[in-house]
Amino acid sequence: MANTHVECFEAGPLGCLCSIVADLETKTAIVIDPGGDAEHINERLKALGCKLVRVIHTHTHFDHVGATPELQTAHGCPCAIHEADRFLYDLLPVQAAMFGMGAPVKADLEGSLVEGVPVACGGLELDVLHVPGHTPGSTAFFLPSGGPKGEPIVFAGDTLFQGSVGRTDLWGGDQSALVTSVKKKLYALPEDAIVVPGHGPMTSIGVERRSNAFVRA
Repeated sequence: MANTHVECFEAGPLGCLCSIVADLETKTAIVIDPGGDAEHINERLKALGCKLVRVIHTHTHFDHVGATPELQTAHGCPCAIHEADRFLYDLLPVQAAMFGMGAPVKADLEGSLVEGVPVACGGLELDVLHVPGHTPGSTAFFLPSGGPKGEPIVFAGDTLFQGSVGRTDLWGGDQSALVTSVKKKLYALPEDAIVVPGHGPMTSIGVERRSNAFVRA
Protein backbone atom coordinates (compact mmCIF):
# COMPACT_ATOMS: atom_id res chain seq x y z
CA MET A 1 0.00 0.00 0.00
CA ALA A 2 1.27 3.44 -0.87
CA ASN A 3 2.63 5.70 1.83
CA THR A 4 0.26 8.60 1.21
CA HIS A 5 0.98 12.22 2.03
CA VAL A 6 -1.59 14.98 1.52
CA GLU A 7 -1.12 18.65 2.28
CA CYS A 8 -3.23 21.66 1.38
CA PHE A 9 -2.44 25.37 1.55
CA GLU A 10 -3.69 28.66 0.16
CA ALA A 11 -2.07 29.78 -3.07
CA GLY A 12 -2.57 32.71 -5.39
CA PRO A 13 -4.35 36.06 -5.13
CA LEU A 14 -7.74 34.66 -4.13
CA GLY A 15 -6.52 32.07 -1.64
CA CYS A 16 -7.27 28.98 -3.72
CA LEU A 17 -6.62 25.78 -1.79
CA CYS A 18 -3.79 24.01 -3.59
CA SER A 19 -3.11 20.37 -2.69
CA ILE A 20 -0.10 18.12 -3.00
CA VAL A 21 -0.86 14.40 -3.05
CA ALA A 22 2.28 12.28 -2.84
CA ASP A 23 3.27 8.64 -2.73
CA LEU A 24 6.27 8.74 -0.43
CA GLU A 25 7.31 5.22 -1.41
CA THR A 26 7.82 6.08 -5.07
CA LYS A 27 8.63 9.73 -4.33
CA THR A 28 6.11 10.98 -6.87
CA ALA A 29 3.45 13.66 -6.47
CA ILE A 30 0.42 15.27 -8.07
CA VAL A 31 -0.51 18.93 -7.58
CA ILE A 32 -4.18 19.89 -7.61
CA ASP A 33 -5.26 23.47 -8.39
CA PRO A 34 -2.00 25.45 -8.29
CA GLY A 35 -3.61 28.88 -8.09
CA GLY A 36 -0.28 30.66 -7.67
CA ASP A 37 2.88 30.73 -5.57
CA ALA A 38 4.82 28.28 -7.73
CA GLU A 39 7.95 28.91 -5.65
CA HIS A 40 6.24 27.67 -2.49
CA ILE A 41 4.84 24.62 -4.29
CA ASN A 42 8.30 23.78 -5.58
CA GLU A 43 9.77 24.23 -2.10
CA ARG A 44 7.25 21.77 -0.67
CA LEU A 45 7.95 19.22 -3.41
CA LYS A 46 11.67 19.55 -2.76
CA ALA A 47 11.16 19.13 1.00
CA LEU A 48 9.19 15.94 0.35
CA GLY A 49 11.83 14.72 -2.09
CA CYS A 50 9.11 14.07 -4.65
CA LYS A 51 9.03 14.36 -8.42
CA LEU A 52 5.98 16.16 -9.80
CA VAL A 53 4.38 13.80 -12.32
CA ARG A 54 1.11 15.60 -13.08
CA VAL A 55 -0.90 18.75 -12.43
CA ILE A 56 -4.68 18.42 -12.39
CA HIS A 57 -7.42 21.01 -12.02
CA THR A 58 -10.93 21.00 -10.60
CA HIS A 59 -11.83 23.73 -13.10
CA THR A 60 -10.19 26.48 -15.13
CA HIS A 61 -11.12 29.72 -13.40
CA PHE A 62 -7.97 31.85 -13.36
CA ASP A 63 -7.46 31.60 -9.59
CA HIS A 64 -7.01 27.82 -9.83
CA VAL A 65 -4.48 27.72 -12.67
CA GLY A 66 -2.13 30.63 -11.98
CA ALA A 67 1.02 28.60 -11.28
CA THR A 68 0.36 25.85 -13.82
CA PRO A 69 2.66 27.16 -16.59
CA GLU A 70 5.56 27.65 -14.17
CA LEU A 71 5.18 24.12 -12.80
CA GLN A 72 4.94 22.66 -16.29
CA THR A 73 8.08 24.51 -17.40
CA ALA A 74 10.02 23.53 -14.28
CA HIS A 75 9.02 19.86 -14.23
CA GLY A 76 8.04 19.02 -17.80
CA CYS A 77 4.93 17.29 -16.49
CA PRO A 78 1.53 16.90 -18.18
CA CYS A 79 -1.23 19.19 -16.94
CA ALA A 80 -4.87 18.18 -17.28
CA ILE A 81 -8.38 19.59 -17.25
CA HIS A 82 -11.83 18.33 -18.20
CA GLU A 83 -12.30 19.18 -21.86
CA ALA A 84 -15.64 20.90 -21.16
CA ASP A 85 -13.67 23.69 -19.45
CA ARG A 86 -11.37 24.33 -22.41
CA PHE A 87 -13.33 27.42 -23.46
CA LEU A 88 -12.85 28.92 -19.99
CA TYR A 89 -9.11 28.49 -20.23
CA ASP A 90 -9.21 30.27 -23.57
CA LEU A 91 -10.95 33.15 -21.75
CA LEU A 92 -8.18 33.56 -19.16
CA PRO A 93 -7.39 37.17 -20.18
CA VAL A 94 -11.06 38.11 -19.85
CA GLN A 95 -11.33 36.35 -16.50
CA ALA A 96 -8.26 38.10 -15.12
CA ALA A 97 -9.41 41.50 -16.41
CA MET A 98 -12.65 41.15 -14.45
CA PHE A 99 -10.55 41.14 -11.28
CA GLY A 100 -8.23 43.91 -12.42
CA MET A 101 -5.32 41.59 -13.16
CA GLY A 102 -3.09 41.16 -16.18
CA ALA A 103 -3.43 38.29 -18.60
CA PRO A 104 -1.73 35.18 -17.19
CA VAL A 105 0.64 32.94 -19.12
CA LYS A 106 -1.00 29.82 -20.54
CA ALA A 107 0.14 26.24 -20.13
CA ASP A 108 -0.28 23.31 -22.52
CA LEU A 109 -3.30 21.52 -21.08
CA GLU A 110 -4.55 18.03 -21.89
CA GLY A 111 -8.31 17.57 -21.83
CA SER A 112 -7.76 14.12 -20.36
CA LEU A 113 -9.78 14.21 -17.15
CA VAL A 114 -12.68 11.82 -17.71
CA GLU A 115 -15.03 10.35 -15.13
CA GLY A 116 -14.21 6.71 -14.51
CA VAL A 117 -10.57 7.04 -15.60
CA PRO A 118 -8.44 7.35 -12.43
CA VAL A 119 -5.42 9.62 -12.13
CA ALA A 120 -2.42 7.58 -10.99
CA CYS A 121 0.57 8.65 -8.95
CA GLY A 122 2.92 5.86 -7.94
CA GLY A 123 0.73 3.42 -6.03
CA LEU A 124 -2.08 5.97 -5.60
CA GLU A 125 -5.19 6.36 -7.70
CA LEU A 126 -7.57 9.32 -7.53
CA ASP A 127 -11.05 8.65 -8.87
CA VAL A 128 -12.30 11.34 -11.25
CA LEU A 129 -15.86 12.65 -10.78
CA HIS A 130 -17.40 15.03 -13.32
CA VAL A 131 -19.46 17.51 -11.26
CA PRO A 132 -20.72 20.21 -13.64
CA GLY A 133 -22.50 23.28 -12.33
CA HIS A 134 -19.92 25.79 -11.11
CA THR A 135 -18.40 25.34 -14.57
CA PRO A 136 -19.27 22.83 -17.30
CA GLY A 137 -16.06 20.89 -16.72
CA SER A 138 -15.90 21.05 -12.94
CA THR A 139 -14.25 17.90 -11.63
CA ALA A 140 -13.69 16.39 -8.18
CA PHE A 141 -10.98 13.92 -7.22
CA PHE A 142 -11.62 11.17 -4.66
CA LEU A 143 -8.84 9.49 -2.71
CA PRO A 144 -10.06 6.41 -0.74
CA SER A 145 -7.62 7.13 2.10
CA GLY A 146 -5.08 9.77 2.98
CA GLY A 147 -6.67 11.75 5.78
CA PRO A 148 -4.99 12.13 9.21
CA LYS A 149 -6.77 8.98 10.42
CA GLY A 150 -6.90 7.24 7.07
CA GLU A 151 -10.18 8.88 6.08
CA PRO A 152 -11.14 9.25 2.44
CA ILE A 153 -10.67 12.69 0.90
CA VAL A 154 -12.49 14.45 -1.92
CA PHE A 155 -10.93 17.49 -3.58
CA ALA A 156 -14.14 19.27 -4.53
CA GLY A 157 -12.92 22.53 -6.00
CA ASP A 158 -15.56 25.27 -6.01
CA THR A 159 -18.47 22.83 -6.23
CA LEU A 160 -18.93 22.29 -2.47
CA PHE A 161 -17.84 24.46 0.46
CA GLN A 162 -18.39 24.31 4.19
CA GLY A 163 -22.06 25.26 4.46
CA SER A 164 -22.26 26.52 0.90
CA VAL A 165 -21.76 25.76 -2.79
CA GLY A 166 -20.02 27.43 -5.71
CA ARG A 167 -21.42 30.36 -7.61
CA THR A 168 -23.13 29.69 -10.93
CA ASP A 169 -23.41 33.20 -12.35
CA LEU A 170 -20.22 33.04 -14.42
CA TRP A 171 -19.57 31.51 -17.87
CA GLY A 172 -21.32 28.15 -18.22
CA GLY A 173 -22.60 28.07 -14.65
CA ASP A 174 -25.76 26.03 -14.03
CA GLN A 175 -27.41 25.98 -10.61
CA SER A 176 -29.60 22.96 -11.34
CA ALA A 177 -26.63 20.97 -12.61
CA LEU A 178 -24.59 21.92 -9.53
CA VAL A 179 -27.29 20.71 -7.14
CA THR A 180 -27.54 17.44 -9.07
CA SER A 181 -23.76 17.01 -9.00
CA VAL A 182 -23.58 17.53 -5.25
CA LYS A 183 -26.51 15.23 -4.48
CA LYS A 184 -25.70 12.40 -6.88
CA LYS A 185 -21.88 12.48 -6.94
CA LEU A 186 -20.49 14.09 -3.80
CA TYR A 187 -23.16 13.10 -1.28
CA ALA A 188 -22.82 9.52 -2.52
CA LEU A 189 -19.31 9.41 -1.02
CA PRO A 190 -18.63 8.07 2.50
CA GLU A 191 -19.85 10.24 5.37
CA ASP A 192 -16.38 10.51 6.86
CA ALA A 193 -14.81 11.73 3.63
CA ILE A 194 -12.92 14.96 4.19
CA VAL A 195 -13.96 17.69 1.75
CA VAL A 196 -11.14 19.91 0.50
CA PRO A 197 -12.99 22.86 -1.08
CA GLY A 198 -11.59 25.36 -3.50
CA HIS A 199 -11.43 28.01 -0.79
CA GLY A 200 -11.99 28.22 2.94
CA PRO A 201 -12.17 25.62 5.73
CA MET A 202 -12.40 21.91 5.15
CA THR A 203 -15.52 19.99 6.07
CA SER A 204 -16.88 16.45 5.62
CA ILE A 205 -19.50 14.83 3.43
CA GLY A 206 -21.56 13.84 6.47
CA VAL A 207 -21.65 17.38 7.86
CA GLU A 208 -22.70 18.83 4.51
CA ARG A 209 -25.38 16.22 3.94
CA ARG A 210 -26.96 17.19 7.26
CA SER A 211 -26.43 20.93 7.39
CA ASN A 212 -25.58 22.51 4.04
CA ALA A 213 -28.17 25.26 3.57
CA PHE A 214 -27.99 25.13 -0.23
CA VAL A 215 -28.07 21.41 -0.96
CA ARG A 216 -29.65 18.97 1.49
CA ALA A 217 -29.35 15.26 0.94
